[in-house]
Amino acid sequence: MRRTRMHAMFSFMHSRTPPRPALIPLLLALFASGCAEFDLARHQAPALPGWSLDFDDEFDRAGAPDPSKWTPELGYVRNGEAQYYTARPQNVRVENGMLVIEARKERYQGFSYTSASITTFDHRQFLYGRVEVRAKLPGGLGTWPAIWLLGADINQVGWPACGEIDIMENVGHEPSRIYGTVHTPAYNHTLKTAKGGTLDAEAPAEKFHVYALEWSKDRLDFFVDDRRYFTFHNEGRGNAVWPFDKPQYLILNLAIGGDWGGERGINDQLFPHRYLIDFVRVYHRPDAVSQR
Repeated sequence: MRRTRMHAMFSFMHSRTPPRPALIPLLLALFASGCAEFDLARHQAPALPGWSLDFDDEFDRAGAPDPSKWTPELGYVRNGEAQYYTARPQNVRVENGMLVIEARKERYQGFSYTSASITTFDHRQFLYGRVEVRAKLPGGLGTWPAIWLLGADINQVGWPACGEIDIMENVGHEPSRIYGTVHTPAYNHTLKTAKGGTLDAEAPAEKFHVYALEWSKDRLDFFVDDRRYFTFHNEGRGNAVWPFDKPQYLILNLAIGGDWGGERGINDQLFPHRYLIDFVRVYHRPDAVSQR
C-alpha cells in the first residue's frame, strides 16, 4: 500500500501538466502519510525467519532510556573500575535514534570519571533466544564497553554460580578485537579458566557492527555481523559448567579502567567517549521459553 501511494504521488510530481490547486493539499497529505509509514517501518524490528520478536528497543524516542525497559546502575559497581555510574543525561540518553552512553572526565562523587550502565533486571529476563545489538564502540586507551547477560538469581546464589555470558567486550588497548566469553563456577577469569573466543572486527570505533548471541539448551553461539566465531557447548555436567538453563538479564555499559580495561592506563586526552547503540533485539523460537 505504501509503495502504491508513493508511486502515485511522484507520478503527479513528474507530470508535465501542473497539478490543479485543489490537488495540492491532497498531494501534501499523501506525502506526509507516505513519510510517516516509511518512518514507522524504519523503526520496526524486522522479522527473523524461524524466530519471534520477544523484546526490542529501537531508541526512537529522545530523552532518558525507556524506564519500562531499562534501569540504570548507580555508583561504583564492579571490577575496580574508575568511573561512577549515573543516570544523568550527560552520561546516558537517547538522541538521533541512538542510545548514547557517554563517559566523561570529571570529578563526581569522589571519582574522576563518570559513565553509565543500564539493565533489564527489573523489567525483562530471558531464557534462550537470539540477542542482537547494533553498536559503534568508543575507542581509546582505558575504555571497556560491553554487552552481556547475568544470571537473574545473582542475589541469591552469587557470582559465578549465577552464570555470565559476555556477548561483546572490547578494551581500548586492543581496539579491533571483540571478545565473547562465558563465566561459570568451573570456568571463570578468577580461576583463569574462562571459556571464550575472539574476532578482529573492522574499525569497531568507526563503524557499526551487529553483535549477537544464539542461546539454546545445548550451546551458546557468538557472532559479529552473522559471522560465528565461538561456540560453548553444554557439557551435561550440571550447574558448575552450565548455569545457563535459568533466566538472565541484559546489561549495556561503558566502563573506564578497571582490572582489564585499565591494565595499560587511561588516556585522559580522549574524553568524552561515546558508545552508540542503534538497536537491541531479543528473539525466541516458538518452542523456547522466555521469562517475562
